[in-house]
Amino acid sequence: METVYLAIVLAPLLGAILAGLFGRLIWRRGAHWVTILGVATSFVLSLYVFKYMVIDGNPAFNGSVYTWLVTDGIRMEVGFLVDRLTTLMLLVVTFVSLMVHIYTIGYMHDDPGYQRFFSYIALFTFAMLMLVMSNNFLQLFFGWEAVGLVSYLLIGFWYKKPTAIYANLKAFLVNRVGDFGFLLGIAAIVLYFNTLDYAEVFSAAPSMADAGIEVFPGVQWSAMTVICILLFIGAMGKLA
Repeated sequence: METVYLAIVLAPLLGAILAGLFGRLIWRRGAHWVTILGVATSFVLSLYVFKYMVIDGNPAFNGSVYTWLVTDGIRMEVGFLVDRLTTLMLLVVTFVSLMVHIYTIGYMHDDPGYQRFFSYIALFTFAMLMLVMSNNFLQLFFGWEAVGLVSYLLIGFWYKKPTAIYANLKAFLVNRVGDFGFLLGIAAIVLYFNTLDYAEVFSAAPSMADAGIEVFPGVQWSAMTVICILLFIGAMGKLA
């Protein structure tokens, strides 16, 4: 199943690369076909995962795909956590993205940036899937950052319009505020749990319920509360 999970994530990325780098060679029709086929592949495979996980009742998958750094026992990995909730989100993300890709054929029909737009929305799908399927906080941050980056590109897609440039700048600045909170929250997780893995953090969370952190001199706050607030700030920064 690990190959299936990788294919779900990489299929839209492949379409985005082909449409973005070779858009002039494959023309408009080629750009929308490679991206639609990539997202459609992810959707069909998500249906298969839904059958495997929910209907057949197989256990959840939690594993590392690639470890790119280990420092002081902290592993920085690309990994997937696929359970029933993740399976549902996979169906939602891939189906909605597929409908958006199909609708875009008509919506962007006469736009000179046709191939570029398809590349962006396919890349957005890849970022969302990385976020949804992540099994660690570092990959979660990467997913959020990638979603923010593509949102920035899409908001400023018509970069010759002053309103698009203004909205683009606003989104960039708000996202940086969110990033600051997110990074502080992840740093606090590493400090208190010495791991970035979801499963390890969640299993150790009950024992950390009474752990305190001094935010202001002489004032003790619950470390878990501070971590949750910081991560919430990061999430709201992206959604804003």
